[in-house]
Amino acid sequence: MKKDFFLVTGSCGLIGSEISNFLLKKGYNVVGIDNNLRKFFFGKNASVEWVRKILIKNKNYHHHQIDIRSENKIENIFKKYGEFKSIIHCAAQPSHDWAKTDPILDFDVNARATLLLLNLTNRYSKKSSFVYLSTNKVYGDKVNSYKFKELKNRFELIKTNKYSKKGVSEDMTVDQSKHSLFGASKLAADILVQEFGRYNNMHTVCFRCGCLTGPMHSGAELHGFLSFLVKSYVENKTYKIFGYKGKQVRDNLHSKDLINIIWEYIKKPKKNAVYNIGGGNFSNCSIIEAINILENIGKKKFNYKVLKNIRSGDHKWWISDLSKFKKDYPNWKQTYNIKKILKEIYSFLI
Repeated sequence: MKKDFFLVTGSCGLIGSEISNFLLKKGYNVVGIDNNLRKFFFGKNASVEWVRKILIKNKNYHHHQIDIRSENKIENIFKKYGEFKSIIHCAAQPSHDWAKTDPILDFDVNARATLLLLNLTNRYSKKSSFVYLSTNKVYGDKVNSYKFKELKNRFELIKTNKYSKKGVSEDMTVDQSKHSLFGASKLAADILVQEFGRYNNMHTVCFRCGCLTGPMHSGAELHGFLSFLVKSYVENKTYKIFGYKGKQVRDNLHSKDLINIIWEYIKKPKKNAVYNIGGGNFSNCSIIEAINILENIGKKKFNYKVLKNIRSGDHKWWISDLSKFKKDYPNWKQTYNIKKILKEIYSFLI
């Protein structure tokens, strides 16, 4: 057993559980924080209790079922364990649809709790790297204002757009667009992470993620695109597509590929870093394309219906440009494309 302790918030969620298992296999201690608020957000089918039961079987995993908004309880964890090797902040209210139902709770979980963690890290564990899972929603729906070409099964940016070849880079403005309340709370946290890095000379990073996925995802209609898609297919349930004729494009990054991104950063952390992270050109699809792939995998028809209503602030197209991260961390290699991801999730659920 290695002496280093890592703090992981949202440790039973998709990314939190993946990074926890990754670190545990390497012999590290993991202090996990997760109070299964996901069940409250999305219902019992989205509960992560099953993941907690798996994690606690490892004696090097130390679970704390507390709310990340509780400053005193979080501070006690810092006092108990001392200096962490890294704080990996995965906990969040992750749905832009849900945020409008309770914007204050959304802001408290996404922004204020991040501020509490940053402040406690600065006080008790300043040498730690602070990894924050941000989102491409910090850019709002600016991408929707661009011109697109409509193909048979997807939309594509016109070739003259500067983002058409590699995807969206970090120079896209975060201003003058509709973010959703979720995007606004995540942007507030994103900026706080950067400023703690600058003002307090801390090693902080914002990973502005597109769709993240994998078999450990407790997918729900409001969050977890591919996971919920496959679950609906396996259970023969009708899947609802919100607008854009199902041709809206998403890049999807497998959780294991993201974990290796996080690990590369932890091994060689930078100060106040920001990276767009997603499947990029290697792993992306429209909803219709994902359905077609699934039907080939499962050898049966998918029941779905396309609605006219478009989710407010939803992206018509999004592919992340990973060039900046790849330049800084050239050892990272992406291993999962869309077909491989869908096959794995399907095999896990049947």
